[in-house]
Amino acid sequence: MNRRALLPTLLVLLAGTVVGCAESTTTAQPAATSSCGPVTARLGETDVDPIDPAPTPALPVTVTSADGVSTTVTDASRILPVNMYGSIAEIVFSLGLGGNVVGRDTSTTFAAAAHLPVVTPAGHDLSAEAVLDLNPSVILADDSIGPPEALKQLRNSGIPVVLVDAEQTLAGVPAHIRAVAAALGVAPAGEQLVTRVEGEIADATRGVPDGEAPRIAFLYLRGTAGVYLIGGEGAGSDAMIEAAGGVDAGTAIGLAKFRPLTSEGLINAAPDVILVMSSGLASVGGVDGLLKLPGVGQTPAGEARRIVDMDDGVLLTFGTRSGRVVQALARAVHACGATS
Repeated sequence: MNRRALLPTLLVLLAGTVVGCAESTTTAQPAATSSCGPVTARLGETDVDPIDPAPTPALPVTVTSADGVSTTVTDASRILPVNMYGSIAEIVFSLGLGGNVVGRDTSTTFAAAAHLPVVTPAGHDLSAEAVLDLNPSVILADDSIGPPEALKQLRNSGIPVVLVDAEQTLAGVPAHIRAVAAALGVAPAGEQLVTRVEGEIADATRGVPDGEAPRIAFLYLRGTAGVYLIGGEGAGSDAMIEAAGGVDAGTAIGLAKFRPLTSEGLINAAPDVILVMSSGLASVGGVDGLLKLPGVGQTPAGEARRIVDMDDGVLLTFGTRSGRVVQALARAVHACGATS
């Protein structure tokens, strides 16, 4: 299954929040109890933390996009950062240049960007017309967003379009920051941000509670469309699960990327914890609705109602808040505990 074709479906979700019998924040203490039931993993602070003072772009700069195109950026006063995950916008705002951003994608949901117009009205496909209406001086994107014809049209219009690598892993975050900072003429600020983010991720992984690593299955749910998927190796969810001190149940049974959810496969995966996005959980009727899906109730997680949900706008973003995301997720999944 091609990830480029599948991920737009994964990230176009209904809005919603489900709060279980307990909540997890970045400051909550884990409870070693195997019957705690549903948990919502929450960030203590959900907005981005920009570098202060904000840097002044040193332009012009010429950079090579991820697609090999050499691009010169002369003006960073009207930045349009867009991709499928919201990570590029998160980086631009964290670099202290949020005041220069003129639009956003559907996945950019943090408060500082909420007022901006959306240029991906059809899920995660760019509207070239909507982009041109904003008159951006530079567009930052990756190949997770499209269609390619729209990006080509925007380039042909004379707008500098810089593509960064689309790898969505914790290890890839520093390279993304450096690429965005270089394109905006603020490379020193990029190094400052890399140091901070790497430190936060390292602190979060070191702070994972001790004990048996729970087997965790990430399920993508979109009940309104009848889409039910399980993540495996390379899906992105596996990286977050491992960083939070868990074992990715999909990877453990040989799955790669995202695969259709089957009762046999899920029972075979035998997750101790089921991880979902909050709006996906809402789309199937909450925890009770999830437990009615074939196979879910027959897993250790289903039997104990050990369901962890997390906001769609942070769980798989792999941006500058990744350390906070790992910390909140680790506390939530370990609060639910693993069966022995």
